[in-house]
Amino acid sequence: MEAEGQRRLRAMRMEAAEYYRGHGVPQRMEDALNTLFRQCPADLYGELANYLSKFSKAPIISKLVGRKVLDGVGQPTLEVETHCTVKNCERRICSVVMSSHFQTLVNALPETIEADEKERNNSVNTAVEWVNESLSTMLRDVKPTDQCEVDKMLGEYFTKKVEEKEEIRKREEKEKEESPSCIPPATTQPGGKKAAKQGKKVSVPDKMIPPAESVESVLCGSLAIAGTSLAVAKAGATINRVPLYLHISLLKHNQDSPKEMTLPLPMVTVLNCEKTAKLKLVKEVMLIPPVHLSFKQGLERALDIQKEFMRLLDPPSKEPSPQAADSKKGKAQNTGKKSAQQASKRISHLGCPITGCDNLEQLLLLMQTVCDNISLELGKDMYLAINCAAHELMDYSKGKYEILTGTFNSPDEMVNMYVELTDKFPFIIALIDPLRKEDRQQWSNICRALGSKCFLIAEDAATYISKLKIDQNLNVPTCSGVVLKYINQTKVSDLIELTGLLDDQRQITILGSPDGESSDDSLVDLVKQLLNLLLFLMNHSQKNLLMNLLPPQLSQTAPQVHSLSAQLPVSSTLTDPGCQHSLLHKFLRKPCSNAVLKMPKQKD
Repeated sequence: MEAEGQRRLRAMRMEAAEYYRGHGVPQRMEDALNTLFRQCPADLYGELANYLSKFSKAPIISKLVGRKVLDGVGQPTLEVETHCTVKNCERRICSVVMSSHFQTLVNALPETIEADEKERNNSVNTAVEWVNESLSTMLRDVKPTDQCEVDKMLGEYFTKKVEEKEEIRKREEKEKEESPSCIPPATTQPGGKKAAKQGKKVSVPDKMIPPAESVESVLCGSLAIAGTSLAVAKAGATINRVPLYLHISLLKHNQDSPKEMTLPLPMVTVLNCEKTAKLKLVKEVMLIPPVHLSFKQGLERALDIQKEFMRLLDPPSKEPSPQAADSKKGKAQNTGKKSAQQASKRISHLGCPITGCDNLEQLLLLMQTVCDNISLELGKDMYLAINCAAHELMDYSKGKYEILTGTFNSPDEMVNMYVELTDKFPFIIALIDPLRKEDRQQWSNICRALGSKCFLIAEDAATYISKLKIDQNLNVPTCSGVVLKYINQTKVSDLIELTGLLDDQRQITILGSPDGESSDDSLVDLVKQLLNLLLFLMNHSQKNLLMNLLPPQLSQTAPQVHSLSAQLPVSSTLTDPGCQHSLLHKFLRKPCSNAVLKMPKQKD
C-alpha cells in the first residue's frame, strides 16, 4: 500500500512538472525573480503579479447587460454594460448610454405624444431584450479587442432580423389579400388627403416641386446593434488601458499610433427661435469662435455672449412699492403659475434660450448688439452659423417655403436670398439645411454661389451610415458636408470604413447624434480620431461640466493661424475630388446644442 502511494505521488509530481513546464512557468518564474531582485521593488508581490500578468490569457466577453435608462432630455433609451472574464474572474468593464433616433416633440397633440412615447418605449424594450438574450449569448467568449469580428457578427444578426420582419410583413399582406373586405376603401389623393368634392377648386403650385421623399424605416430594437458595438469598443480600450479615442485611432490606422493630435474649439447654440414667431427661417443660431482660441477660451467667450444675450432678453424689472405689493398679494397664487410658464417657454428642452423676431435682419442686428456690448466684433472675434431647417418650412400646397408668416419663397428665390444674406452679413460662415434635400438643383446652385465663403451643411438630407456603405453613390444633394449619425444599426467599424472612404474622396464628413443626447462621452472619442478636423456639438447643459473636465492640453492656446474666413473652402461640392474644403471636417451632434470646430494647422 505504501509503495502504491509513493508511486502515485511520483506520478503526480511528474504530471505537475510536465504541466508547468509545458506552460513555461519555471523559466518565467526564474526570469521574474532575477529581474525583481535587481529592482528591489517596495511591493515585491505586487510587482511579481504585474510581471506574470503579461502572460495571462486575453480577456473575453462573459455577458452583456442591457437596461432601460433616461437620456439627456429625460426620455427612455438604452444602456449596454460589458462584462468580461479577466484572469478567471468575471468583472464589469464599462457601459455606454446611447442616443435614440426619436425627436423631442414640442407643441404636439396629446395623441401624437402618446403614440411617440409608446413607439419609443417599445423600441427600447426590444433593444434591451436583444442585448440580454441573443447578443449576450452570441458574443460570449469573444475577445472585446476584436472589433471587426464583433461587428461582423452584429451585422449578420441584424440582417437576419430584417429578413424576419420582411417575412412577417409579406405573410400579413398575403393574409390581408385573402380575407374578404366588406367596406370599400375611400378614394384618397397622394399624401393621405381625401378627394376633393366636385366643383371645389384645388390649389395647384405655380411650379411643381419634387415631392418629399419617404422617411427611412427603423427596425424596432436596432438601437441594440449600435449600443453593443460601442460598448465592446469601449471595453477593448479599457482592457488595453488606452483612451477610447486612441483605441479607435489604432483600429482605423491598423494599430499605428497617430503622430499628432489637434485641438477642438467650441461652437455654442446661443438661441432657439420660436415657431410661433413671425420669422420662420431660423431655427437656431450658433457661435463659432476664431481658430486661434483654445477650447476653453472659445467656450468662455461663447458663454459671455450668451449671458449678455440673456441679460438683454430679461431686463431687470423695478421692484413694486409696499402698497402695490399688498394690493397684488391676493393675486399671487394666480399669477405665480403664469409667470413660471412664461419663464419655461424661454428655454428649450436642451437648455437654450428661446426668442422670436419679426425678420432675419432684426435677429442678426441683435446678435451684433450683444457682441458690441462686451467689446467683441462679429466676423473677427466670433462667427455665426444658422440652422435654417428648411424642410420644416415647405408649404406643399403652394410649392414654396414660408420664411416669414404669410411670406413665401420658391426654391430659386431661396438661393438668391441666401446670397444676399451672406453678402450683407459676412460673419455667417455656415448654413444648416438651407433647402430641402429634394431641391437638388438649388443645392447645386447655392454651392456654386456660396461654396467659397460659406459651409452648406445638409443634415436632413443625410442618410444612415449603413445605407451609405451599401450605396456609396447615393443621390444626395451637392453640399459642403453630410451628417452621419451613430444610431440604430450603425457599428464602429461602419464609421471607420465610411469616414476612410470620405477621406479618400476628399469629402467633408459630419458625425451627429439625434435630439435625445445622452450623458455618455463616448461620442467625443469617436469623432476625435475618426475625423481629422471637426465641428463638435454638445448639450447646452453640459458646458459647465465640460469646463471642469477639460484636460490640461485642451486649456493651452492653439497655434496662431489666420482668421476663419481665410480657412473657408474654395469649392463645396462633395463630388469634386479636387476641392479644398476637405481641410475642414465637421462633427455635428445636433444643431440644437453646442459644437466644436477643429481647424487645420497652418503650413510654414
